Amino acid sequence: MSKLHVDSITKSFGKQKILQDIFLSCETREILGILGRNGSGKSTLFQIIFGTLKGENQFIKFNEVILKNQFNRKNRISYLPQNSFLPKNIKIKKLIELFCDDENAAELLNSKLIQPFINEIPSNLSGGELRILEVLLIIYSKAEFILLDEPFHSLSPKIVSEIKNLIKEKSKSKGFIISDHQFQDVLDISNKIYLLSNSYLKPIKDLTELKRFNYLPKNI
Repeated sequence: MSKLHVDSITKSFGKQKILQDIFLSCETREILGILGRNGSGKSTLFQIIFGTLKGENQFIKFNEVILKNQFNRKNRISYLPQNSFLPKNIKIKKLIELFCDDENAAELLNSKLIQPFINEIPSNLSGGELRILEVLLIIYSKAEFILLDEPFHSLSPKIVSEIKNLIKEKSKSKGFIISDHQFQDVLDISNKIYLLSNSYLKPIKDLTELKRFNYLPKNI
C-alpha cells in the first residue's frame, strides 16, 4: 500500500490567501472527495500536488520520497485538469499508447466507453466525448495516485455512473482525490470528504456539516 502525504501547503495570489496550512493524506484504496465553491482554491491545490504550481510553503511526500519536482511525480501522480490538455490531431489509439503502459493500454482499448471513437482524433470529438477520453487516459495511467478536477463535467448521468464504477474498481490499487460541483456524485464514491472554504480544508462527516459551513442550502 502506498501513501501520498500533503502538508503545510500555503498559497496566495497577490494579497489574497487562497490556501492556508493545507494537510491531506491519501492511501491507495482510498477515494477522497474535495468540495468547495468556485474560486475556493481546489484547482490550485491539485496543481500544487501535481507540481505544475508552487506554493509559498509545501511538503509533498510519496511513501518516503519527498516530491520536489515534476520528474519525482512521474508514474506516481496523474492529474486531470478542468481544461482540455490533449493534442488535437493525434489518433486516440496513439494517445492511449502515449499515456498508458502496455498492460493498461490493452485494458483501455477494450473499454466500451472508448471504443466508439478509438480511430478518431480529439478535434473531431464533442465536449462530452473529449471529457470521457481525458478521464479514461488519466485513470488508466500508470500512476498510483489520481487527481480528478471536474471529471463529471458535461457527461450524461449514464456515463457518470459508469465512470464512478470504474473509479471504485480502480481504487482497489490506486488512490483518488476528486473534486466536482456535482457534489452528490462525489459523496457517492468517496471514503472521506473535505470542504475547502476560506482557504482552509475541513474534514466533513455528513451533509449537516456541509449546510453548517454554507456549502449547501439549509433546506436540502
